[in-house]
Formats: sequence, structure tokens, C-alpha cells
Amino acid sequence: MADVFKMLSKAARLARKGRPMSALVALQGSLKPATTSKRKPPKAAVRSGTRKPAAAKQSCPAPGSFITDEFHCSHGKLSFRFYTPRGSKRRNLPLVVMMHGCSQTASDFAVGTGMNALADELGCLVLYPQQSQRENLARCWNWHRPKNQSRGQGEPALISALTRHAIALGNGNPKRVYIAGISAGGTAAAIIGAAYPSLFTAVGVHSGVARGNIRTLPGALAAMRGESRARLTTKAPRPLPTIVFHGDGDRVVHPSNAAGFLETLERSQPGGLVSKTVYGKSGRGRDFTRKVYRSANGEILLEDWTVHGSGHGWSGGNAFASYTDPTGPDASREMLRFFLSRQRA
Repeated sequence: MADVFKMLSKAARLARKGRPMSALVALQGSLKPATTSKRKPPKAAVRSGTRKPAAAKQSCPAPGSFITDEFHCSHGKLSFRFYTPRGSKRRNLPLVVMMHGCSQTASDFAVGTGMNALADELGCLVLYPQQSQRENLARCWNWHRPKNQSRGQGEPALISALTRHAIALGNGNPKRVYIAGISAGGTAAAIIGAAYPSLFTAVGVHSGVARGNIRTLPGALAAMRGESRARLTTKAPRPLPTIVFHGDGDRVVHPSNAAGFLETLERSQPGGLVSKTVYGKSGRGRDFTRKVYRSANGEILLEDWTVHGSGHGWSGGNAFASYTDPTGPDASREMLRFFLSRQRA
């Protein structure tokens, strides 16, 4: 993913200089797949990422099925994967929407996060939208474009429509719907959650940018490098409860971006926040700092996890997928803990 962003930065510079064809070549160069391991994935991991049920089961997926399908609506079309947990009664389950990062696919992200296995354990549906290369050659979510930053248009409208489709498809609980992602997918998740607070209950952002007032690709790249902070300049509505993970060794999205989520919350919370800091170590030896921010009445509004020494990868993820840090605390489990304790009224 680091190589992808280097190529995106180069493409942006070329485009600004009026060299569109050179910019296109640079973008095409960013499509080389990135991996974190040369080992062959175990058979179970391959199955969980590629299994397709018979077409007849598309309308009501069987427990343990991981379907692949395409969704169409007035806002566009999108491929997706959808997991129904084993042993479920197939009704009224929570739904988690998982937004992959640049150069990833839905299947790769499912393996890397291990979310399907946790869905079996904890009982939830999982939806993995997949960005089209028609929309972005590197499969990045285009969160920096103004049309993708508000309700009723662009990617937020498309993802919200797909989410409602998934609720109906899996007989899910519309009051327990959550969205999370990594990098560009994490930033998109925060934007989509803010645009549709009546649909989503909480948000998870791993290694993402707090959008602030960014509305251009150069601005997004500058924020990712830590050269400028994506600040909101006006009072913001209170964001949904949010859990943030970021490695302080991240060289793709600068760790300073994590502070933007707290700044957004502080700007929207006139009564102030009560914070608590906990220091810990993962089972594989990775140190972390967890900060919890509560409202005056005790509601947890933000959890901010800093994973010390970790780079741009899903903390606690599976090494057989791209952009993971298997030694970190389990971001997937912690996000589900944070999510599943919440339900919209």
C-alpha cells in the first residue's frame, strides 16, 4: 500500500503539471499487488476468501456461506462479498460493513481481518464492498472528492444503499449496523457514518485520515504525509461513537491523523470530555496505548488505540493477507466489542 500511495503522489504531481498521460501511466504502475508474506495461505484461509454458493441461495444465504454478488442502484454499481455466520438463525443479527484499503480486494480484507471467524463466534453478518477499478485504478475509495463526502450522492449513497440491501438479504437488525475500514476505507467509513447517522450505530477507523475540510487529492496526500492537519473549521455535529487504531510507525498515513478524530469530537462536545489512558501489551509482545473518552454522563464516545512500532497494517491481522500486523492487539475483536455493545434507539 505504501508503493500505491507513492505512485498516487507522483500521479497527482504530473496531473498538476498538465501531463495527464504521464499521470495515467503512474496510476497504472500502482496496480501491482502488495503482499506481506510469501508463504502459501492455508486451505481454510483460501476457502474463506473465495467460496461461492449456488446462485439459488443468493436470496437467503445459508449459515456459513460467503457469497459474491454485484449490487446496482441509481448511484452506481458495486461488487461485494457477504458472510452469514455458522449456526445462526439467519434473522435479526447485527451487520458490520468492512471497507478495504487501496490495492486490496474484499476477499483479501476478509482474510486479513479474520472478521468471518469472529462473526461465527459472536453472531453477526459481515458485508465487504469492493471498489471498482472503473472508479479508481488502485481500488482506493475516492473519499477526497466533494461528491463522496455527503449524504445522497456518490460513494456514501451507494454504500448506504448496499448496506440496506445487505440488511434485507441477511434479515439483519437495522438498529445494529456498524461500519469500519482501513486507510482510504477507514476514512470513507467515517464519512459514510457521519452522512448516515440514522443507518449506522458506530464507526471503526484503522490507519485513516480524519477528513476535516479536505476536498482534493493533493490535500488528501498532504494530510496522509502529516504535512497538514485535516481540520474542521466550523462546529461539527457530534460524530457517531468511534474506535480508532493507528500504528505510530505508519509511513503511509501519518500517525498524527488519529488526533483529528478527537479534535472533531471536542469541537462537537460543548460539555467537555472525561478521558482515561490504559497501557498494555498484546499477546505477541506489541505495546499499545488505549485512550477512552467519555461524555459527562459516562457514555464512551471515542476509543483511540496507538499501536507502538506498528506500520500501515491491520493490528492483530492474518499474515497471509496484505497490510496486516499479526503482533498487534486484535483490532477486529476490539472493534466488535465496541460495536456490539451499542444499539440505536
